[in-house]
Amino acid sequence: MGTTAREEMSRFWEKNTKSNRPLSPHVTIYKWSLPMAMSITHRGTGVALSLGVSLFGLAALVLPEQFPHYLAQVRALSLGPALLCSAKFLLAFPFCYHTWNGIRHLV
Repeated sequence: MGTTAREEMSRFWEKNTKSNRPLSPHVTIYKWSLPMAMSITHRGTGVALSLGVSLFGLAALVLPEQFPHYLAQVRALSLGPALLCSAKFLLAFPFCYHTWNGIRHLV
């Protein structure tokens, strides 16, 4: 005669508890390595680029003015060179990293 799923689960958890097995491997048990960090960063930059392009495209469709108008507004803020350089780096880094890491992966 067959057993129910509840009985099977109960037996499984009893066996697991008695043998002191971990539930599943977790990120905390792995030793961090450069390829692991690069893979995670590659995925993160991919998500950031996808969201950024989507939001920029949506803004281009929804906002009433053309791009030069908003560029003039940013220039009117008179932001310092350090802040502008940092902002440019934050925009360029995901694109450059994702591109070069993708080429590295293909090679």
